[in-house]
Amino acid sequence: MANRLSEQTSPYLRQHQDNPVDWWPWCPEAFAEAVTRGVPVLLSVGYSACHWCHVMAHESFEDPAIAAVMNELFVNIKVDREERPDIDAVYMEATQAMTGHGGWPMTVFMTPAGEPFYCGTYYPPRDGHGMPSFERVLRGVAEAWATRRDELTAVGTDIVAKLATRGIKRTGGGLDAATLDGGAESLRASYDERTGGFGGAPKFPPSMALEFLMRHAARTGSQASLDMVSGTCERMARGGIYDQLAGGFARYSVDDSWVVPHFEKMLYDNALLARVYLHLWRATGSELARRIAVETCDFLVRDLGTAEGGIASALDADSEGVEGKFYVWTPLQLSGVLGEDDGAFAAEVFWVDAHGTFEHGSSVLQLLEDPADAARLASVRAALLAARAERIAPGRDDKVVAAWNGLAIAALAETGVLLDRPDLLAAAVRVGELLERLHLVDGRLRRVSLAGVVGAPVGVLEDYGDVAEGFIALYSATGDARWLGSAGTLLDVVLAHFGDGAGSFFDTADDAEALVRRPQDATDNATPAGASAAAGALLSYAALTGSMPHREAAESALAAVAPIVTGHARFAGWAAAVGEALVAGPAEVAVVGSGEVAARLLLAARMSTSPGLVLAPGLPDAGGVPLLAGRPLIDGGPAAYVCRHFACAAPVTDPAALTAALTPGGNSRTEGGL
Repeated sequence: MANRLSEQTSPYLRQHQDNPVDWWPWCPEAFAEAVTRGVPVLLSVGYSACHWCHVMAHESFEDPAIAAVMNELFVNIKVDREERPDIDAVYMEATQAMTGHGGWPMTVFMTPAGEPFYCGTYYPPRDGHGMPSFERVLRGVAEAWATRRDELTAVGTDIVAKLATRGIKRTGGGLDAATLDGGAESLRASYDERTGGFGGAPKFPPSMALEFLMRHAARTGSQASLDMVSGTCERMARGGIYDQLAGGFARYSVDDSWVVPHFEKMLYDNALLARVYLHLWRATGSELARRIAVETCDFLVRDLGTAEGGIASALDADSEGVEGKFYVWTPLQLSGVLGEDDGAFAAEVFWVDAHGTFEHGSSVLQLLEDPADAARLASVRAALLAARAERIAPGRDDKVVAAWNGLAIAALAETGVLLDRPDLLAAAVRVGELLERLHLVDGRLRRVSLAGVVGAPVGVLEDYGDVAEGFIALYSATGDARWLGSAGTLLDVVLAHFGDGAGSFFDTADDAEALVRRPQDATDNATPAGASAAAGALLSYAALTGSMPHREAAESALAAVAPIVTGHARFAGWAAAVGEALVAGPAEVAVVGSGEVAARLLLAARMSTSPGLVLAPGLPDAGGVPLLAGRPLIDGGPAAYVCRHFACAAPVTDPAALTAALTPGGNSRTEGGL
């Protein structure tokens, strides 16, 4: 008999609907039940693509004996961290404060008031490796609750009080060029010259830091910054973290050389990385970067696209209960598909041998250099991909997360217009239309939907920031002012409901569900920090509309994270990238007119590496786009206006002149403005 999770919109929660555990979703009724019974709450937080979440579920939550202990001694709540990042953030802070580390599955014991008093992560079903069994932990916590309840309640109260002192604290001035230079230098100090990336194993794709470094290189001409991007991107693209057959990146590499991934593929990683590779191609002309950008976007649409027009959240790491089984190969398997000659060729180019790079003599495919015979490589890849399609595929988390779909919109729209892939731009429009149609409810964003049904969780700050950025990218790609208006609607909500009164933002709205603490985190995690995402969208919107309140809000939010950028830019890469746009102006380009000349002017603007450049395409004085107001055609033909703070240089009609005007040191003489 299914439990209460069967009707939830989260596929992760539904995976637990047949557990013998009497699970509750996060709801007031669960806490009321704990009060009535006089028992603590056990909160278990995970997500669909989490390998160890599945392990603990199989070992413990599916075990009738362990489930009986849970049901007798606790009220048990299951949360999808991707659906409720606010709950995850608050209790992850508590877990890290109490244990010194965190991770998923996260296991939190708390009072019926939601105050945590004992935290951990994965617990095995039996004692071993220095870890107590899950049942031992359950009984120990329950005994302590029965005999020392006042002490545990005091611990929970103290933890909540200490967490309340955390948050974004302004300690200096704004995010200026010197601060950004310091951030680039801090990244250089931790850069791995041998294999790219920053620090040691495990290695996560540092997409936000790479975007910052590209913008820093564009502003300063720093070859060192650009080299860090090129080196990291090439090693990732050629390593096992990248799917050499179907495209798309895995979540991270367990080693420091990008060889063996943790095999889950997440929407947010791939959306961010597609954009990084696109921008690297734009900056350097790298054909490898161009190929990876296209293949990654194709992966998003082909393998994660939903019937409703959105992009699904993730592919699992496991298939048939085995991590990575879908992706790895042995020499015998290669020759079985390709024959002896092509099998030997594939083994050589993909670095597959009898020793293996993964488990049981199998290997993750790598492509450390391109073979001379490109046609043969393409044929082999196609044959292996077709054979792999006959394997049992990993599960897919079909929920549509607003923030991550906003990131995908930006990647698909930019790749579509820069690389002449109208199908990718069309996919971006479909995603935008889904978010408008389904996720916008009474002018406010909902965070998730599943199979065309919107979920109850309300949007958090990253949802508003990332979706607004995606809508702005859609406007610049299509010229449809509707998207700029929609971005403005979202950003008005940010200004009205997320401000912290000290110049930055909380991660939840002022009318969202009250937790034991209102989360606020200035650092990037797997995705840009909410405050940085909002600052980027606010800055771009201000550049297109001339709105000073939006610009001032962006500047203030960036100033609050300036100290992190200086010494720890790895954890504030998106803020630093937006800071580069702020220092650059950003450049505001209005292209008026239509036809072939206008298309060439638009391409010249899109190919510019000027940090954070915003582009307004359309007819003079087009409604809803202030940057187009008062920008006439020149001699009846298309023209481009390069502006900063709405003060514009003389218009140009030649794409080469526009490129020159957008190059550092180019013509920036202004002749008035609004």
